[in-house]
Amino acid sequence: MELRGRHCVVTGATQGIGRAIAVALGNEGARLSLCARTGDAVEALVGDLNRQDITAVGGRCDVADERSVDTFVAMARSRFGPVDVLVNNAGLAYFVPVEHMSTDDFDATLAVNVRGVFLMTRAVLAEMARRERGHIVNIASLAGRNPVPGAAAYAASKHAVLGFSKSLFGEVRKQGIRVTAICPGSVVTPFFEKSGGALERPEQKLQADDVAAMVLAALRLPDHALVSELDIRPTNP
Repeated sequence: MELRGRHCVVTGATQGIGRAIAVALGNEGARLSLCARTGDAVEALVGDLNRQDITAVGGRCDVADERSVDTFVAMARSRFGPVDVLVNNAGLAYFVPVEHMSTDDFDATLAVNVRGVFLMTRAVLAEMARRERGHIVNIASLAGRNPVPGAAAYAASKHAVLGFSKSLFGEVRKQGIRVTAICPGSVVTPFFEKSGGALERPEQKLQADDVAAMVLAALRLPDHALVSELDIRPTNP
């Protein structure tokens, strides 16, 4: 896909992997609609990108809330037209053993990481099907393949994202819509600290720009080709 002029939506865009993806897409000439749960942070990001001559708009959006998703997607569509690329990046984790995890934290993890992917995808899918083109990129995790003691809810949610991505792929591939699940290993971002975890030897872990490079690689393939799943790991963790 030629990204210049394409309308790309990125969720969870204000920091870490989401921000790196937004910058990478913007540098390719894409028009960006960006969201996160903190409106001030979205506004600041859009300002930073606009000053770099990147075309971007943004708004607060809770991807787990249907009305919030519909409002944001309507705004994005009104500014840049139909969505060409959706990157479902917004994510949440609590790194605590199951014994000590609250029901509210478990529910919040599944709501953002799974329900959010579903709601955002559904909001753009019909127009992609009508146009017979589009690419949905779901940022999953190697936690979606492997056990993660101390983060069972997060692992369960990412297993669900992979299952959702595979099933969606089967539903829409004949409509010209591509679906890619990207599974990073440990990435140096504020995500771990905010979630109560920590990374050992961060200098040997992945960087957010590494994941953004994989997103670009998947999107740049010609329309007749698709990477359905892609793992990215530290070389020597």
